[in-house]
Amino acid sequence: MKSIATLTMNPTIDVAYDVPKVFHTHKIRVSREYHNPGGGGINVARVYVRLGGNARSYYTSGGATGVALDGLLDLHHLVRTRLPIAGETRVAANVLERESGKEYRFVPAGPMLSVAEWRDSLETLQWAECDYMVASGSLPPGVPDDFYAQLTPLLRKRGIPLVLDSSGPALRAGLAAGGIHLVKPSVGELQALVDHELPDVPAIARAARTLVERGSAQIVAVTMGHEGAMLVHAGFAARLPAIPVEARSAVGAGDSFLAAMVYALSDGQTPQDAFRLGMAAGTAAVLRPGTDLARPEDIDAMLARLPPDLEPVDLS
Repeated sequence: MKSIATLTMNPTIDVAYDVPKVFHTHKIRVSREYHNPGGGGINVARVYVRLGGNARSYYTSGGATGVALDGLLDLHHLVRTRLPIAGETRVAANVLERESGKEYRFVPAGPMLSVAEWRDSLETLQWAECDYMVASGSLPPGVPDDFYAQLTPLLRKRGIPLVLDSSGPALRAGLAAGGIHLVKPSVGELQALVDHELPDVPAIARAARTLVERGSAQIVAVTMGHEGAMLVHAGFAARLPAIPVEARSAVGAGDSFLAAMVYALSDGQTPQDAFRLGMAAGTAAVLRPGTDLARPEDIDAMLARLPPDLEPVDLS
């Protein structure tokens, strides 16, 4: 089993509450409360380690909330490298209203980083010891849109593939620079990249194929919500349907998907088998309340419910 490093430039302390009903003005008594270290890369590391892999988390951390985040990472027994910043690490809140089953998520933009801080982060990251680097999540204010694009060639010099899961200008710039090993956009993120709607499965597949053909990424895994997910790489396009389950939280489903997929790839499995494991893990994540993410026993149960073969997608 190979080791990975994960990068979270805009981590969070994820606080989750269960409440009977959300209403204004009056105090709302909480029935359950959860605290977890969060942000894309940290979530990926949490699931990757649960599956039995080795992961080192690189993450920015600052202020009193940064100290709390450091402590939460230690509680989760994650190997970590702190990228120090002056600003306060953000705190995100997730509220589950039990009466309706609706989830409310409050996510701050994050602290402002100075030029010196993000450049120091690049300097540290280029010497990371790993077999894969997984860069996941948003970029905080002050960090340039092409940050991931700047990181890719630094890792390529040392033969380290970059896995990317972001959105908006950061994702666009990272893919424009090319050389990404695996990218995991949602349908909405893929539509934003191609600047037009993708009304059906073949359209989604063609857009993902374009990323492969122009060298932006070798493997593209597109999450499609209730439509399932799609895998595209050179000369190949197929999908898996969504597994019908009762969702308790949507937090970290994409991160769980990515962690399991990278785990399988790092174990020498084919992209198709890695995709199946990713699909199982993404579904497993929604079974747990709050910010608990996918658990191995749930992943195994969901994997057993998937069809044995992927469904080919016609690209004509």
